[in-house]
Amino acid sequence: MATRTMKAAQVVKGGAALEVVERAIPEAGAGEVRIRVRACGVCHSDALVVDGSWPGISYPRVPGHEVAGVVDQLGSGVTQWRAGQRVGVGWHGGHDGTCRECRRGDFRNCRNQKIAGISYDGGYAEYMVAPAEALAAIPDQLSDIDAAPLLCAGITTYNSLRHSGALPGDLVAVQGIGGLGHLGVQFANKFGYRTIAIGRGPEDAILAKKLGASAYIDSRATNASEELQKLGGAQVILATAPSSKAMSGLIDGLGPNGELLVIGADFDPIEVSPVQLIIGSKRLQGWAAGTPADSEDTLRFAELTGVRAMIETYPLEKAAEAYARMMSGKAEFRAVLTM
Repeated sequence: MATRTMKAAQVVKGGAALEVVERAIPEAGAGEVRIRVRACGVCHSDALVVDGSWPGISYPRVPGHEVAGVVDQLGSGVTQWRAGQRVGVGWHGGHDGTCRECRRGDFRNCRNQKIAGISYDGGYAEYMVAPAEALAAIPDQLSDIDAAPLLCAGITTYNSLRHSGALPGDLVAVQGIGGLGHLGVQFANKFGYRTIAIGRGPEDAILAKKLGASAYIDSRATNASEELQKLGGAQVILATAPSSKAMSGLIDGLGPNGELLVIGADFDPIEVSPVQLIIGSKRLQGWAAGTPADSEDTLRFAELTGVRAMIETYPLEKAAEAYARMMSGKAEFRAVLTM
């Protein structure tokens, strides 16, 4: 019998370009599920695979951790999913269930966490295989294209905000109106926060208001921290744009007991003095995505409230073009591959 094949966009080594190739369709092993991919978001974190900056990646590797599709094959021992069921896979691609964190139920911080598209081949392909515990159910009213970016950008903004301690009516600022920020503004608004958007330049003001911000601060034209203090100081500043310098400049915009909540990944240090944190009892907190259960909460909340990413779509064959568009910062605001 001839081997069934599929199209996949892979990287043969760190620093190489994405290339679309024919591969054998993988088989689901014990405890695994094969997914027929319908859509896969292109995330800035995919650069870790393309550039080779994540240690220990085995190449060739297919990136992609914003996967939406249907169950195509069940491995032995998998009983919680059924063939044809709509499912997604996000950044959290599996956990060992045995480390100290997992034994305490903190699967998000598993010491041996797997990451879709890094630990194993991801969703830049017509089929992929994932551990059964990595799957999240997709609600009926969300399309595959809409669901895909919610499985990384969406869960990261939703999950961080809902655990921030901010209450309805609190002032919450979202720094950056990009792939993460344009979702953060929507979620903050739907949570009932007094939502302030912070961007660079006047061009995002109209969009920010349309997304649900009650006010817009242009950090190029004014001192954003001073403007936030005029409004009473922020309970939470959600830092989504990957600029440590910009984040550092916002700490003085926090109100008493305020928190700078960091989800935009940058490798440069955030500069803050102890006095800035001590006076007013302020906090600095990082946050990474969440578990598949958190993904399901995100998807259901988006389905209920109408939160949606702004998306540019590309066929799988143009994966390299979609990736370049995303990396250029010109995509508005998420790129999604369709199969």
